[in-house]
Amino acid sequence: MREALRLAKKAKELGEVPIGAVVVSEGKIVGRGYNLRTKLQMATAHAEMRAIDRACKKLKSWRLEDAEIYVTLEPCPMCMGAILNSRIARVYFGAYEQKGRSLTAELAAANLLNHTAEVTGGIMEAECSALLTSFFTEMRQREKAKKGENKE
Repeated sequence: MREALRLAKKAKELGEVPIGAVVVSEGKIVGRGYNLRTKLQMATAHAEMRAIDRACKKLKSWRLEDAEIYVTLEPCPMCMGAILNSRIARVYFGAYEQKGRSLTAELAAANLLNHTAEVTGGIMEAECSALLTSFFTEMRQREKAKKGENKE
């Protein structure tokens, strides 16, 4: 999770929502990713999607059986779909999604695509949550300052 947090901080430096993800297979990181939605203007440029893509390329297989993914924020339904489709066995995430309903546990257990995944949340939750909270607080402050400048 520490590496996923490092990647999330990299996303924050770029002005992206700070989410990082790593895919681990046989004890080694085989895929890394961080949010690049704004920079790439791609709805699918989530940390998990990027990490899964890199892991598949590295392992030369779309099947990531027995792999684990570590994500700083509870995966969204799109990312859970990719996790299940790639046959990742275990999902570990830090912060719980507070605003929207992610359906992580429900999707992981639903046996969609003839696959289920174990899910554990709250790993380094305080650190992951603090990074997200600080990002959105700073973003709101910047937006408020811009509005104040535009009034002058």
